[in-house]
Amino acid sequence: MIGESDVGGVFLSSVLITAVIALALSFLIRRLLALVGAYRFVWHPALFDTALFVILWAAVIALPIRLPLS
Repeated sequence: MIGESDVGGVFLSSVLITAVIALALSFLIRRLLALVGAYRFVWHPALFDTALFVILWAAVIALPIRLPLS
């Protein structure tokens, strides 16, 4: 995704759109990890959460999906 997307007459950067998608996925995965107790094995939870977000953001950007927002 390069450029901008038109959402209701407002142009949004593709960086913003992919970051919001990655953030939503990050929230879901963090909730699941907390439910199963995986954070007991994590040394630094904030660093782990940041790394998880960066990995998910890279994965969302790497996906060859064109969102029909316009």
